[in-house]
Amino acid sequence: MTQFEKIQLTFRESIHVKEAIIKDEHLLQTISLVAQIITKSLETGHKLLFCGNGGSASDAQHLAAEFSGRFYKDRTPLYAEALHCNTSYLTAVANDYGFDHIYARAVKAMGKQNDVLVAISTSGNSENILQAMKAAKDKKMIVVAMTGLSGGKMKSTCDYLLNMPSTDTPRIQEAHITVGHIICEIVENNLFE
Repeated sequence: MTQFEKIQLTFRESIHVKEAIIKDEHLLQTISLVAQIITKSLETGHKLLFCGNGGSASDAQHLAAEFSGRFYKDRTPLYAEALHCNTSYLTAVANDYGFDHIYARAVKAMGKQNDVLVAISTSGNSENILQAMKAAKDKKMIVVAMTGLSGGKMKSTCDYLLNMPSTDTPRIQEAHITVGHIICEIVENNLFE
């Protein structure tokens, strides 16, 4: 396979995942429902918290910025935060309590009932994300999981599962950003007509 053909193949694989989403009525309905739930949470003065590891941490930060900064509209900022951005906190908790607890402790400190936690993991099995989800449930927060095809262990822990129809990490991450952008646009339109 030539480099040119490999580039074409990668684009086709990415398109294939998005076409599979378009055909998945349940997933589309869940995306719409999550947008409505986030809208309601933010409009009643609650927070939107994100967590992930590696590329999913980058996605968490990217999506939090779309909500807290702006997306399409010049509008009031929304309370959205990626939980990994304070490196002093992150390294202290990882050192003192272990990496599995970095997000759970942040959720315990910041989370309130009816806030939304968006937990991102391509495998759906990241222990620190699962611990954050448990802490969020204890706080009576709403938990949205963004995963790959199987949903992993996160499937049974979340309130709403956004499982991308792929087992390939880069394709899952690309779909996560697309879905996150769609949700942000819907929320922005709902709140700022």
